[in-house]
Amino acid sequence: MSNCDIEQNLKNLLQDITDTAQAARRNPDDVQLIAVSKTVSTATIQSAWKAGQTVFGENRAQELLQKAPELPAECRWHFIGHLQTNKVNDILPYAEWIHSVDRPRLLRYIDRAAQQHEVRPKVLLQVNMSGEETKFGVAPEHAESLLQNALEKEHLECKGLMTMAPLHADTATIHAIFRETRELRDKLAQKYNIPLPHLSMGMSADYRIAIREGATMVRIGSAVFGERHYQ
Repeated sequence: MSNCDIEQNLKNLLQDITDTAQAARRNPDDVQLIAVSKTVSTATIQSAWKAGQTVFGENRAQELLQKAPELPAECRWHFIGHLQTNKVNDILPYAEWIHSVDRPRLLRYIDRAAQQHEVRPKVLLQVNMSGEETKFGVAPEHAESLLQNALEKEHLECKGLMTMAPLHADTATIHAIFRETRELRDKLAQKYNIPLPHLSMGMSADYRIAIREGATMVRIGSAVFGERHYQ
């Protein structure tokens, strides 16, 4: 994909995010685009950077470790995939956000590594709202316990929730999953009297629904970089 294609894709996507937010009577500035760059070369990410995109998401620790040092220091990195505890120490120098926190043990490793690196990562608790066995994330009924665990940690900040909708679900089901995630976030924020401002919800196929249901971060790859070609 050429630089011009990526620039146009970003322009179209950002306009669509703006239009969708405004139609939902939301401020478009409250919705952040995370350009998901898994399998994408550093040269292609550089093209998106030159086109004005500053925030990128990686699913795999090894890819983040390879790409981040080769790209401008001003790039902001979000880790959005399942995170193994033995990779936490490696990614923390680069990942300002971790979207996929789904167990107390991972929180413990992040807190410890953050202290060592003298950083303060922002984390989101991943909730498996759909109940799919193939998806990671804490069950909704266990989200409160995980939040309590996060609030006990001194070297990280819990900023909200993350979820994923089923790949081939109907529109009504996707709406329900995103709405229930927002309602769970609101309930936890009220009960603990803390700000949990962020909801990481929505990808290329369902980001419009996510925005209508309150997403503050949308994780979009193919609509920016084109279809993936996996080996």
